[in-house]
Amino acid sequence: MKKLLLVLAIGAFVACNDNATSTEEAMDSTADALENKGDSLSNRIDSTYEAKADSVEDKADALKK
Repeated sequence: MKKLLLVLAIGAFVACNDNATSTEEAMDSTADALENKGDSLSNRIDSTYEAKADSVEDKADALKK
């Protein structure tokens, strides 16, 4: 009976250890996804800023004429 409990306890520890690895992988992939989203948003902000700056410059040039 003690051997059976020992085998079950070892099996439980192994099962818990596998879940920790999956959790780490999930957290890493989530972090990567968030980083990509951040980069994408940064690029959008930059392009919007550039478009607005160009528009303002065009309006200023039109007023000078």
